[in-house]
This record gives sequence, structure tokens and C-alpha cells, in this order.
Amino acid sequence: MASNNHFTNSRSNLSTNSDAAEAARNHQQPPGVTFARRTSSGRYVNYSRDDLDSELGSVDFTNYTVHIPPTPDNQPMDPSISQKVEEQYVSSSLFTGGFNSVTRAHLMDKVIDSETNHPQMAGAKGSSCAIPGCDVKVMSDERGQDLLPCECDFKICRDCFVDAVKTGGGICPGCKEPYRNTDLTDLAENNNKGQQQRPMLPPPSSGGGSKMERRLSLMKSTKSGLMRSQTGDFDHNRWLFETSGTYGYGNAFWTKDGNLGSEKDGSHGMGPQDLMSRPWRPLTRKLQIPAAVISPYRLLIFIRIVVLALFLMWRIKHQNQDAIWLWGMSVVCELWFAFSWLLDQLPKLCPINRATDLNVLKEKFETPTPSNPTGKSDLPGLDMFVSTADPEKEPPLVTSNTILSILAADYPVEKLACYVSDDGGALLTFEAMAEAASFANIWVPFCRKHNIEPRNPDSYFSLKRDPYKNKVKTDFVKDRRRVKREYDEFKVRINGLPDSIRRRSDAYHAREEIKAMKEQRQNREDEIVEPVKIPKATWMADGTHWPGTWINSAPDHSRSDHAGIIQKRPGYDHNKKAGAMNALVRASAIMSNGPFILNLDCDHYIYNSQALREGMCFMMDRGGDRLCYVQFPQRFEGIDPSDRYANHNTVFFDVNMRALDGLMGPVYVGTGCLFRRIALYGFDPPRSKEHSPGFCSCCFRRKKKKSRVAEENRSLRMSGGGGDSDDDEEMSLSLVPKKFGNSTFLIDSIPVAEFQGRPLADHPAVQNGRPPGALTIPRELLDASTVAEAIAVISCWYEDKTEWGSRIGWIYGSVTEDVVTGYRMHNRGWKSVYCVTKRDAFRGTAPINLTDRLHQVLRWATGSVEIFFSRNNAFLASPKMKILQRIAYLNVGIYPFTSIFLIVYCFLPALSLFSGQFIVQTLNVTFLIYLLIISITLCLLALLEIKWSGISLEEWWRNEQFWLIGGTSAHLAAVIQGLLKVVAGIEISFTLTSKSGGDDVDDEFADLYIVKWTSLMIPPITIMMVNLIAIAVGFSRTIYSVIPQWSKLIGGVFFSFWVLAHLYPFAKGLMGRRGKTPTIVYVWSGLVAITISLLWVAVNPPAGSTQIGGSFTFP
Repeated sequence: MASNNHFTNSRSNLSTNSDAAEAARNHQQPPGVTFARRTSSGRYVNYSRDDLDSELGSVDFTNYTVHIPPTPDNQPMDPSISQKVEEQYVSSSLFTGGFNSVTRAHLMDKVIDSETNHPQMAGAKGSSCAIPGCDVKVMSDERGQDLLPCECDFKICRDCFVDAVKTGGGICPGCKEPYRNTDLTDLAENNNKGQQQRPMLPPPSSGGGSKMERRLSLMKSTKSGLMRSQTGDFDHNRWLFETSGTYGYGNAFWTKDGNLGSEKDGSHGMGPQDLMSRPWRPLTRKLQIPAAVISPYRLLIFIRIVVLALFLMWRIKHQNQDAIWLWGMSVVCELWFAFSWLLDQLPKLCPINRATDLNVLKEKFETPTPSNPTGKSDLPGLDMFVSTADPEKEPPLVTSNTILSILAADYPVEKLACYVSDDGGALLTFEAMAEAASFANIWVPFCRKHNIEPRNPDSYFSLKRDPYKNKVKTDFVKDRRRVKREYDEFKVRINGLPDSIRRRSDAYHAREEIKAMKEQRQNREDEIVEPVKIPKATWMADGTHWPGTWINSAPDHSRSDHAGIIQKRPGYDHNKKAGAMNALVRASAIMSNGPFILNLDCDHYIYNSQALREGMCFMMDRGGDRLCYVQFPQRFEGIDPSDRYANHNTVFFDVNMRALDGLMGPVYVGTGCLFRRIALYGFDPPRSKEHSPGFCSCCFRRKKKKSRVAEENRSLRMSGGGGDSDDDEEMSLSLVPKKFGNSTFLIDSIPVAEFQGRPLADHPAVQNGRPPGALTIPRELLDASTVAEAIAVISCWYEDKTEWGSRIGWIYGSVTEDVVTGYRMHNRGWKSVYCVTKRDAFRGTAPINLTDRLHQVLRWATGSVEIFFSRNNAFLASPKMKILQRIAYLNVGIYPFTSIFLIVYCFLPALSLFSGQFIVQTLNVTFLIYLLIISITLCLLALLEIKWSGISLEEWWRNEQFWLIGGTSAHLAAVIQGLLKVVAGIEISFTLTSKSGGDDVDDEFADLYIVKWTSLMIPPITIMMVNLIAIAVGFSRTIYSVIPQWSKLIGGVFFSFWVLAHLYPFAKGLMGRRGKTPTIVYVWSGLVAITISLLWVAVNPPAGSTQIGGSFTFP
């Protein structure tokens, strides 16, 4: 520092009066100034008197003393500490040199821990790279100043920075945010430019502050913020940056208004709060797909689109005049397949991955602070919904295990509430939940004490790995044995509940009959006593009638028709799962009012106890107030290793959903979804944007009206007219009862839920946030009036003349209410994200039986057809929805119609073999080249999808196989049922998929081999039989033909084998196990074969015969 200043004999430039007087008073000798030069290695070497004389000539020097103001790295030190600093520097340096060479000191990483908290020790380690395992110096410019490419001031060397840009996607290793500038040349120029253009800080006013404060170069209020660096020590380089290198006599003293910049250039300056927010770290980050994968993927999509267009043009121009009917059917099918592929492929252009940081979540919401010394959780409340409908197909033990996994989740217990909806109204489910609540007193403490995973007791005790691995507590073995014993007894009680309820009901019923007979005898002493008939009721343990469904059905006590139980009434459409979810939304708003809701099916349990926190990272991150839900992928257990019927559905969950995450977000799939309560209420998101006002937006632009609603209240705006209107008005108090009902408790809870669901306002960029510590206050206890209000809002009459089910909550009118509900939210401008955790968040069961699987696909496809013919069609989407998101929703409604063209195309090879013709005139080179390019691009796209999604090739092939199986069976039936409902108004009823296993308890996959006949099997069986017979006919004709046409035979046989290869899992499922094939399969196969043979003989009789069957006549 001294070497950069020129000193003379004159003492007039030095402040000698006050400093000397103060030094005399304190009896301290101020540090002297020594002259030094900087070497090429960065070290300063002191000049001796001889060196000065030789370099400066005859210039005279006078002994003087300069008092340097204390700075963060230059403060008075005790002599012992100063000596330790020198010793440590020498001991931590490696000296190199030799004869006629410069001696250099290289600072090593080893630093003595003594007095490391002193500011002058902050630079003892030097500016080394902060990447673990790298000790290279950080990048610097020509003046020796560090180049820090990220705003978080993470220190990184040149090699590590290049690696982070090239292989790490340009993500900063410190804050996990993308680098704004990745060019080293531009980075250095910007650094130099910034150093030259930084304004000097104005000196403080003469009267402001004490003498010591004027000497300080740093405000005390910001020192704590500056101390937070990558190493935990004082960040001197950052301090120099903030003070623009102008520290001196108090010139870094903050002004009263806290501004540092110039108002002329439009900047508002920088205040202490800005420095305090610099260490802000995001809760989530995007992980872009590597360019080496996504760029060729997009290029192949474009190439295939061009090739398909050229191929279809060539097909239309080159007709097959010998079989124009065959050519026409094939061209129509190929045009539809190209259109369907385009709808499926375009939304996959922008796939992304996401990651969360649970440590940051804990630091922000659960770290003790001066205002929260005990570290009470500041996380928002979370309401969990579990739905069930039939205790026979959804066993109570399965539901109980799901409840136990929820109660044991790693989330603050005072913030968690669990609600169970039983559409079946069964006493068995009610008493099973009571048993589960009792067992939770043992299970939950055990899980939290020993960090158990998974926290479903049945899954945990069934693990086939060492349960004692990584368990360090000495009492774990004793606790595990005790809990295992208690769980075995719990299972016995649950499994014995049906018999227990039946015996209890029989005993109470016998008592009631005896009582009725006694009363009859007393009233009719002389008359003959007739047997008394009393309805056989189902009795509760307290000796009262169960108000729900009885074991023996009776008036007002049958399934979905029981007058006494909450939310049900006779002859009322309860809208199945959607109605149950809306009832839970209203009840939970009165009782717990958690700003977030997570719904699970009864067979989906929490497999990752941290899953709730991972979902909350997205909701509480910057911009999280615009997220309507966080969808988790569905993972399944109990599926056969080969996944014969694509039950895992990995192509949808790992390819399509990741791709949609790059747009406005994934679709809602019915379970494993974390909702924002305010979004379910039908409100608009804050700061919503319009992406495409219309097809004629370039010519006719609509004028936007300025909103009169403040930004902080914009999230409480109701969407009007389905969300596609620009002049939406603020929700009027007079319209509230018409929308939500007349419950004041429910209406008052809406703004509370909206406020509690906001992210923390811990960064200037966070908009619409809430102050930290606002949710540390515990909830109020429930009273009788609150419970009574909760019962009132879930009664059937409450939804009458309201918008529940039409614009608020889960949407009614479709068997796939989940897709419609998510579509409505996206249509209002909300976004969603897809959260894929390293450890599966949830796991459930899926039907591995062929018939159950086909019925499941039938239900989904029927819902899609209903969506297509409703006002939820993507053609009618609002301008707030992105164009690719519209295409994705359009594909959801259109894909079942592909079954019509798919069935026709599966019969074309057989028709070609029967007729001896082909879809083209001849197998020329042009057709084969087009076919080859289309096939190769399809395979390459599949390989790249496998690369960026992480699925296996076998999973992709299983999905292709079941796409054809479902397309030729369930999808066609769905189209027919959907058309019947739209045209004729015929409602469709579906049965629940059974969650129970097969009869063979020794075989885990016994249900896989059970063959249950269904009419959905007829089309695939017919296709297989027709193609097999056609192959035989084609070979026979070609072999015995005078001029065999092998090209047409090869073409027909190739496409027939393509069809049969896709139907192979279906044929294998019909065979069952050990040859146990149902007789109906042989009957249908024989009938189909005989019918086709007769039709063939009728169409093309043998030569020399004009009657059916040739010369054969019946006797």
C-alpha cells in the first residue's frame, strides 16, 4: 500500500494533530510504514536502506509516522499474535530458489487454527479454489484482483470454471445457479470496466457519527453479512468490491438513506439489506439436459417431420391402381399416425430435470434465530387426504399402513393433519383406522428415533436386506423386536375385524329380537305371538347402529345410499372421488386449514419420509407462489420382473412428464400430488401472463385493461368466464356465498391459507412473500363449534347452488377428474412442477392381471374421450396456456381415437396376404428408403429418450407393445362408450381395481396368471388369428403360384410379424400358467378361424367352381 504513494518532507498533508494527540493519550506506538516491492509471485519484499539509496538516488528521506485507519484486515494486534502470524506464514510456505535465482514463497493450505478469527488472518490461506480437492489459485486479472464469475462470490479456478461451463451445464458449484457470463475474456473486461466506473463513496457529514465511526470503513450492521463467505472467514475481496476499493477516513460510511449509487443513471444504489441477501441460496434448481443429448434429439425430430411429410406426399402421388381400396385405407391410417406422433412428440422438445436442497430448507425454516431461539418450525401446514371406497377390494390393512406412513413422515407433527375419506361408509374401515391410530403411538416414535425407511410397517418388516445396517444406537435391536411383536398383534386385530364386527352384530341383533318378543308378549297377552322380524343391523362397539353401510343391506344403509352418515344422502350423485375430495377440502379448511394439500390413494404410501419436504422446496422457493401443484411420479411394487403389461408406465412418468415439466408443468395424475389450496379454490395466480392471445394476434390485438388490484392482493383474484377473460373483476363479497357456500368459517379461512402459503420474503427478488417467523405460532385447539361447522360444510346440501365441482375444487363430470382439475389450473395461468426424488417418494400397487389392466386402461381412455367432447377440450384453452401445453392436453383427449386407425392398420397385412396385393404398386427403392429412414429415426429417438430420461430399452419396448394391446382393445371400447354417453346420454359405471392378490399365497405373482374373460379381448384375438391364417395363405399361394410374387409376400409377412410381435404379451397372458387356458379362448379362436376360411373361399373360390366351397355339397 505504501509503495503506491509518494511521500515528501512536508508534514502538512498528514493529520498530525489529532492522531498524534490520540496516540499520546493511548500510549501506543502506531504501526510504521515500510517500503516494499511486489514480486511476480505476489509476495511483497521489504526494501533495505541500500536498496532505497540505489533505486531512488539522492532523494532525502525523513523519519515519520503515518497512522493508517483500522480496516477489517488491518486492526491493532497484540505483539504475540503478530509474531504468531509471521511464524504461521513461514511455516505454511514452501520456499523455492537457488543460486542466481529468485527466492519465492508459495503459500500452502495448512493453516494453524490459533487466532484464525482475527480479520488479518482472513487472507492467510490465500485465494484458492473452493472446489474440494483443488488447491489451484482463483482466476485473476492483470492487476491481480480475483475474478469471481458468480454473484455469490464463489471462488473458483480457471480449470474448474471451464469444467463447470462445459460439463456442468454452466451451473455455479456454490449457489447452484447458472452463470450469467461464461466467457473468460468478457468476464475480465467486465471486471476491469466495473473497477474503472465504480463511483467514489461520498464522505460522511462533518457532524455525523463519532470519530471512531468516521475512521471505520465498514458499518457494524453489515459486518455479519460480510463475514459469511465460502470459508466462514471474513471475505476481504468481497469487502473491497462492496466499498469499491476506496476505504480510508470513513469514506465507506453508509449514507442516511442507505444509497450508494448515482440517481442519475437510474440505479437506486445498494443498502445493507442487499449485502445481507447476497448469501441467499435457492431451494431448488433446474438441471438442464446435456446439449450433447438434447440437440441431436431435437434435430432428429425435425428430420423425421420432414421425412414423414415427404413420404406422405409420395404415397399420395403414387397410387396402387391394382388395389386402390388397400392403398386408400393405408394412406388414411398413415396420415393419422403422423398427426398423432406429432402431437405426442412436440411437447417433448424441452425436457428438464430438477433438484432440491433440503439443507437450505432446514436452514431457512427450522434454524434457531434471535427471534426464534427454540428453532420452532416455520414451515406451512400440510393436510393429507387419503381416499378409499371398498374394504373388500382395498383391504383395511393396506389403508392402515398408508396412514401410518403419513403419520411417521419427516415433517413437523404440529403442521401435519391426515383426513380419510371412505366412500363405502364401512364400519370395517372406521375401526381399522382407530386401530391404526392406536398403533401409531408405538410406530411413529420408533421411526423418528432410528430414522427408519420406509415408514410403512408392512414394507419395512418385509425388506429382504439386513435391518441392522447403519444403525448405531444400542437399543435399536430391542426396540425393533418390540415393535415387530406389536405390529404382528396389530395385523391379527385388523384381519380379525370382519369376524369381530359380525359376531358383535349378531349378538346385538339377538338381544334386540329377544327384547322385541318380550314387548310383544306384554302388549298381546292372549294373542298368538308371531316371529318378530327386525332388520339385521351392523353395530358399533358402543352399542349403537352404524350409520353407514351395513353388512346386510337395508333401506338407508346400502352402499352410497345411507342417510345418517356425513356427506351421503339417498338418491344423490356424490361424484365419486371428486366429491369426496371436495368434502375433505372444506372440512380441512375449517379444522386445520393447511395452505397445502397432498392426496394419496389408499394403496400409495410414503416411501421416502423426506418427500413432503422436497415438495415444499418448490412451493417455498422464489416464484413458488405461482405453482398450483407439485406432481410426484407413481412407482409400484408387486409387479412381475418382466413387467409384461407395462404396469410401471415408465415411459409416461419418466419421459412425457419430464418433458411437460419444461413447459407449464406435468398433468395431474390422481395421486401423489401436493396442491396449493388457494389454486384449488379457483383463484388466479399472481403475475400471470398471456402466451398466445389467438391465431390472429398479429392483426387483431386485444387491449388490456389496467388492473386496479394491488400486486400483493393479485393472487386473490377470481377468474371469470372460465379464465379466458381479460377484464376479470376482483372477487366481490356478495359473490362469495354463490361460489363457496354460506359458511363464514370457510370464507374467513381463504385469505389465511393464501398468506400462509406464500414463500419467505428473504430476498429482494421474492415477490408476494411473507415475513419469516410468521408460522411459528401453534394452531388453536379444536372446539365443539368448529367440529360442528366442519360437519356442516361436508353435508350434501352444502354444494347446492355453488361452484364446487364446476370451477372450485376437483371438477365433476368425468371419470378422469384428475386430468380435468389440473387442466383448469393450467388454463388459469398456474404452473406445476415434477418432483423426481432420488429415493422414490411414494409407492403403491398396480394390477398385474391382464383383465384388470385392460379395465384400468379403459377407464383412463373413457375419461379422455369425455374430455375431448367437453368444454375442457384444449381447443378452447385460454391465452394463458402455452401452445405446446395445449398440444399436450389435446393429445390427452385425442389418443383413444387412434385405436380406430390402429385396428384397421393391423388388418391391412392380412388383407394384403389374402388378396395378393400390397399397399404400394411395387417394393421400389424409394419406398424402402423412406421406410428405412423413418424406422432408423424412430429407433434413434427412442435411444436418446432413454438417455435423457434414464429408462431402459426393455421398458420402452414393453410400452410399445402394450400401446398396441390397449389400442386394439380398451381404447376402441372407450371411444364407443364415450360416443354413447355424448350422443345417447348413457352413463358408464366402472368397478374398482382389486388390490388383493391371487389365491396362491406362495406365489407373489399368482395374479399374473389368472385369466378372466372379458369382451375387451375379442379384437386382439381376432387380429392375431387373422394374421396367422393370412401368413399361411400367403405362403401357400406364393409357393404354388406359376409366377410367385415374393416382394408382396415379404411385405405382407413383415407387417404381420410386426403386429404379432406387439401382441406377444397378450397371447402369453391368455395361456395362463401350466396350460390353464379358458375354454372360451379356444371357442372364439375356432369360430374366428372357421369364419375367415369361409369368407376367403366365398371371395376367391377355387378355379373351375362358382359356388361356395367348390365342389363340396352338404349330403
